[in-house]
Amino acid sequence: MNFSNSVLSSLLWCPIVGALIVSLLPRRVAREGAFVVAFINFIFSLHLLAHWNDASGVVTDGKFRFVENTLWLPQLGVNYHLGVDGISLWMVLLTTFLVPLVMLFSWNLAQRTKEFMVCLLLMQAAIIGVFCALDVILFYIFWEAVLIPTLLLIGTWGGSKRAAASVKFFVYTMAGSVLMWVAMLWLYFQQPTSTRSFDYNAMLQAANNSESSMVAFALFGAFAIAFAIKAPLFPFHTWLPDTYAEAPTAASVLLAAVLSKMGIYGFLRFAIPFFPATAREFAPILAFLAIAGIIYGAFVAISQTDVKKVIAYSSVSHLGLILLGVFAALSAGATYGEQAMSGAVLQMVAHGLSTGALFLLAGAMLERVPNREMGAFGGVAAVMPRFTVFFWLAMFASIGLPGLSNFVGEYLIFQGVMAANFWWAVLATSTVILSAIYMLRMFRNTMYGEVSHSENNALPDLGKREVLVLAILALAIIYVGVKPQPLLNTIAPDAREIIVPRPENENQVAQLSTSSTR
Repeated sequence: MNFSNSVLSSLLWCPIVGALIVSLLPRRVAREGAFVVAFINFIFSLHLLAHWNDASGVVTDGKFRFVENTLWLPQLGVNYHLGVDGISLWMVLLTTFLVPLVMLFSWNLAQRTKEFMVCLLLMQAAIIGVFCALDVILFYIFWEAVLIPTLLLIGTWGGSKRAAASVKFFVYTMAGSVLMWVAMLWLYFQQPTSTRSFDYNAMLQAANNSESSMVAFALFGAFAIAFAIKAPLFPFHTWLPDTYAEAPTAASVLLAAVLSKMGIYGFLRFAIPFFPATAREFAPILAFLAIAGIIYGAFVAISQTDVKKVIAYSSVSHLGLILLGVFAALSAGATYGEQAMSGAVLQMVAHGLSTGALFLLAGAMLERVPNREMGAFGGVAAVMPRFTVFFWLAMFASIGLPGLSNFVGEYLIFQGVMAANFWWAVLATSTVILSAIYMLRMFRNTMYGEVSHSENNALPDLGKREVLVLAILALAIIYVGVKPQPLLNTIAPDAREIIVPRPENENQVAQLSTSSTR
């Protein structure tokens, strides 16, 4: 049997079965068992990368590879349909890469370790399902399933305001999901009764057939709001700061690094391909909201004294830049649009690495000083040199220092945004200056100056396990910054197709041509 034909199912079901097994293990070995499952899943994911360019042995369906497609509920037109392209590939790899690292970093968790690890495995399975599903119902199931372990992680192991944060997160995301569900059902019932299907290609065709009607604006809006909340796009971001700040370290990492990318991925996989002409009509409005998020998030981050909220609001700003790259790509023309879109996808990976490292470092500090206020620190560099070096690297990666992960993606985004609209680029580049201000301010207040409390003189530096995790992340940050081309080679073809999709009929060609010249 060719493993390529079932690798996506393996990635999906390995953590689910693993979570069941771990739940039955004695508590003393539960964390080891969970880590082994997560590490095996990471090895499985490397098969995608190793066989990406295989001429044979990989089942394809259009642009998607490693495709699995079997009937699930034929009377309802629901299939078990999985596949990945150059965009979802890196989201899957980022997920499987981070989960074993956050498990290792949370090794000393004292409260309900078994349940914590089970939730992480289930969260991983649901996120992978979102990035692999090519049946809209399957996608929706995984989209909603992510909420369950996430809410448990926040509500059980979160900070003092965890209840309010988890409720806000649930209400916001469920409200958007209801709108998306209504739009999905409308597309389903527009198909001929005998051939109705929730399969991606069938829904894509139904959406393309609706593109010329005013209904398309409402349908695109329903999808866009659901994805904007999850991304989150300003002004739908208000759930994010409290959720990130109150979540336990492992959940904060996965929320910022992966779960927020689900919203951006939703735009790339569904909203824009389903309604390309309508997306181009809305692009200036969405770009304006993205720019507002860039500036707003940065200014609020500057005013924060809570370390985790500085990182949280920096994510609002950086995610706004990624979304701006996506929306600007629709107006920048084929060449620069491809660059902006490729840069946005690359930046999704880079942001996951750098922000993930920052949240891990914040978590390491909170284990030593249970206070998120910058005033509780000061002079840490003198007593924690290893911590300071990793903090320095993650901080400069987040700012976009050349040679580190975030630089290349930002450069490609700015290049595409400049081609789309000069003033968008002028406003967006403020993130470079503003991010330097709030990050350097946080670094100065925590690493240097006088030691705030005498007990801080005895703070232990990072241990071997923590150094190992952060060193692996640091190597990934440097690799993406120095050698991004292997990533871009797989991303670019599918980014190009989002900008210039293969039209199904002459009417769609005319619509795309008209909208692109406005």
